[in-house]
Amino acid sequence: MSIFTGAGTALVTPFNDKGVDFSAFETLIEYQIDGGIDALIVCGTTGESSTMTKEEDMQAIDFVVKQAAGRVPVIAGTGSNNTQTAIETSKEAAGLGVDGLLVVTPYYNKCTDAGLIRHYFAIADAVRIPIIAYNVPGRTTVNISPLVMKEIGMHDNIAAVKEASANITQIAETARVCPNIDIYSGNDDHVVPVLSLGGKGVISVVSNVAPHMTHEMVESYLSGDHARALELQFALNPLVKALFSEVNPIPVKKAMNMIGIKVGLPRMPLTEMSPDKAALLENELRKLGFDLM
Repeated sequence: MSIFTGAGTALVTPFNDKGVDFSAFETLIEYQIDGGIDALIVCGTTGESSTMTKEEDMQAIDFVVKQAAGRVPVIAGTGSNNTQTAIETSKEAAGLGVDGLLVVTPYYNKCTDAGLIRHYFAIADAVRIPIIAYNVPGRTTVNISPLVMKEIGMHDNIAAVKEASANITQIAETARVCPNIDIYSGNDDHVVPVLSLGGKGVISVVSNVAPHMTHEMVESYLSGDHARALELQFALNPLVKALFSEVNPIPVKKAMNMIGIKVGLPRMPLTEMSPDKAALLENELRKLGFDLM
């Protein structure tokens, strides 16, 4: 069974000088749910989990679960390049009541295909909730090939893959050889192409800013209105380009602050967005009709 179908938001984590800003987090979550979003993903790449303490991670996950209150599925990012750490974090997140886990491939120390399969099996053996494997070789340098995904997908707890390789040929082959695995686009400019290959939706950055448009794009495609879905994909793509003009989540945090949801600054080593790129981002937001603060 799918964890969700539609558009899921890879939430930014609001910060203030004391840590996670839970008041802003509440505002962000309600903005997402009011916008029709289909799932919430907490402590992923966009959430800056790599700069958060273990305590902050668990507090953020617990908060999102309680604030969502069953209205939409909540998925927690629990990946690590240390398999034992990923197991422990996954078990803790599962204990907080999340509906699924997003587990990125091991990074930096890398691994063979055999090690990748064993890594995912070890985590999946330790929990009783579904896992989305997260393939983002541009960040990790580790790629889940279609045949490796087929092996990983043999585990009953591995339900899906978030495909952020931007390799449409690979995604098509994964869809062909892994018919039992749900595929979510991990790139906001590839949503309609991935849906056309049988994808279930997107785990999105742009939906932090535009949840309604992102949800409608996926819903339109899945309901058969491909023309409307394509229209929304094309309408969002210039904003998507601006949101990735610097390292994610620098621009999306800037955008959220611009539209009045004050999520604070990224944590070091990420820095505030450069003024010239911020001006381009502001222009794209205005084109889509956002009222800026």
